[in-house]
Amino acid sequence: MESSKRYSHLLAAAALAGAFGAGPAWAETRSYTIDPDHFAIAFHVNHIGYSDVIGMFLKANGRFEYDEATRTLKSGRVVVAAESVFSNHNARDRHVRDSDFLDAAKHPEIVFEATAFEPGAEDGGRLAGKLSGQLTLLGQTHPVVLDVSLNKAAAYPFGHRKHTLGISARTTIQRSQWGMNYGIDRGMVGDDVVLKFELEAIRD
Repeated sequence: MESSKRYSHLLAAAALAGAFGAGPAWAETRSYTIDPDHFAIAFHVNHIGYSDVIGMFLKANGRFEYDEATRTLKSGRVVVAAESVFSNHNARDRHVRDSDFLDAAKHPEIVFEATAFEPGAEDGGRLAGKLSGQLTLLGQTHPVVLDVSLNKAAAYPFGHRKHTLGISARTTIQRSQWGMNYGIDRGMVGDDVVLKFELEAIRD
């Protein structure tokens, strides 16, 4: 009888845990630091309808907390140095840094704060999903959603040999939403900006 009561209590506890979304006992949120040597941020935007200008941001850092077992993201933050923009053209890069575009002197950091990850289907060992967050640019903050692929999770084969996640992500934003309107009305520079991210994150 006593063992029956204990069993009932265990079932009740399990049901309560499930109701509140508790993960399995082996689930564990871990911290990851994005490896600055393997962190690429690229963009492209249309130029007068003739072609897309392709560029990069050369300086950025980031960290996040993620549970691989439950595929749950607890938090994440990426900081990009606005002045590090590079498009292989010095005069254009100076213009992109000034107040017509990034206004890097006044707003030196572009910040993305991740809020949730929604896992999708797996394909060939890669896990697709949607990453939601808040993007702060030019002092304004608006929501964005990125398409994400978790490419690989394994111990690194050389060097630091730590557990590492390989991630690809992309999204398209309308820069006018953040008040960056230069050249849009005359069709000189497109409003849509495609952003692409390739990174390796090392588990702490």
